[in-house]
Amino acid sequence: MVKRVAIIGAGVSGLASIKCCLDEGMEPTCFERSDDIGGLWRFTECAEEGRASIYSSVFTNSCKEMMCYPDFPFPEDFPNYMHNSKLQEYIHMYVKHFSLLRYIKFKTLACSIRKHPNFAATGQWDVITERNGQEESATFDAVMICSGHHVYPNLPAEHFPGIKKFKGSYFHSRNYKGPAKFKGKRVLVIGLGNSGSDIAVELSSTASQVYLSSRSGSWLMSRVWDKGYPWDMLVLTRFQTFLRNTLPISLANWLYVRQMNTWFKHENYGLMPVNGTLRKEPVFNDDLPSRIMCGMVMVKPNVKEFTETSAVFEDGTVQENIDFVIFATGYSYSYPFMEDEAIIKCRDNEVTLYKGILPPQLEKPTMAVIGLVQSLGAIIPTSELQARWARHSQILCTTRMNPLLNTCPSPSRYGQSNTLQMDYIVYMDELASAIGVKPNILLLFLTDPKLALEVYFGPCSPYQYRLTGPGKWEGARCAILTQWDRTLKVTRTRVVPGSQNCFPFFCLLAMLALPLLLAVIFLMFL
Repeated sequence: MVKRVAIIGAGVSGLASIKCCLDEGMEPTCFERSDDIGGLWRFTECAEEGRASIYSSVFTNSCKEMMCYPDFPFPEDFPNYMHNSKLQEYIHMYVKHFSLLRYIKFKTLACSIRKHPNFAATGQWDVITERNGQEESATFDAVMICSGHHVYPNLPAEHFPGIKKFKGSYFHSRNYKGPAKFKGKRVLVIGLGNSGSDIAVELSSTASQVYLSSRSGSWLMSRVWDKGYPWDMLVLTRFQTFLRNTLPISLANWLYVRQMNTWFKHENYGLMPVNGTLRKEPVFNDDLPSRIMCGMVMVKPNVKEFTETSAVFEDGTVQENIDFVIFATGYSYSYPFMEDEAIIKCRDNEVTLYKGILPPQLEKPTMAVIGLVQSLGAIIPTSELQARWARHSQILCTTRMNPLLNTCPSPSRYGQSNTLQMDYIVYMDELASAIGVKPNILLLFLTDPKLALEVYFGPCSPYQYRLTGPGKWEGARCAILTQWDRTLKVTRTRVVPGSQNCFPFFCLLAMLALPLLLAVIFLMFL
């Protein structure tokens, strides 16, 4: 029986894991190498060794109703999309509300995690930690790794000929904190991800010129979606997921590209992805198109080589007098505390996990990696449900898993990726079904039609996974039915006479009419 659980990292995934263990009657001990909670969302002026680092202007890409812990909504006066400091405030509120702080050992480094000598029989792990120069060893019945994947920067400088003789400065975006020192400079940002686009936009107001280099392009989305509503509350619905996964591939791809080009035509801005039908994670930035239009940011192809002062691009163009190069080129997975890294990286040095959580070749399923999967959905509800699933699986499962059958590859529509990319709702429902917390839509339509309409046609908000089953939260129904009220409360700060919240009615009509419209479009292609 799993009793004592070691949790590595006190970020949003680690905190969810602590609470989940407590809910299951287990004894969690969380090891955090820094002196505070929050992980990625805890801003510091300098990048710290072994922990994630963000720049001061980071905002969330998921709105508050879609990224909260499912039994702890954000305060209604919090903005829909939050600055990192506001999210950190919420994280502290969560920890205080559920009294989680007592289970965290701060300034404690996990040095080594290895199988107990009698692992095959017990599934236990020996964990060696260090605090104030003193090592300590303890044995745990299970381990939950919540250290994230934004810690070890991928700096591919060696792949760019001439970078060593470049006389300007170059560094990874992990070390970028703000625009002050770039005033009047010419800056090249390599990488069209969320960090790269954010940094390019921020620097465009102070630098003399910003160049944004992309190897393969990307779809760009705005946080502000149709009629000004948060994008994820309109896109991440069960109904839309059903349509995307049941329509013919050609029609689904056509609709996807059309939707992505609704805001602006990506081809005209040099942002069009090489393969536009792949569902790779889009970039969220509300300002980049206008900066490109104003000439403040210039989009360029991949860099071919560097000279002492310039960058030569693959299309033959050259940009002279470059002062800084910022590599926004993502991160690599690394688990330096694992004595046997093959436990997690067990196939071609890639991460291979059952359900994106459990290392598949272990004799006992007593290790879980929480928060590694990426999707359009927010990390907080994803990691929270992963933790619940992991605890459930480790309690019930005692058999050895087949590593050939139980791996969790990214769906083909996401293309090749170094992350475990999943369809958010499909993945969440798969985990929820296994532990009995997926809402029964048909039953809801019979017993609670009002709630059923919101659950199926409205946002797939985290509260849905607390409506029923283990961990049921009595406030879940109310939270779902009032989520639009909280969304609009913080934007309607000037009440316009005669205005009213008409979204649910007209949105529902549009959703009900959509199948007919799609059928007509499909027939036109026959």
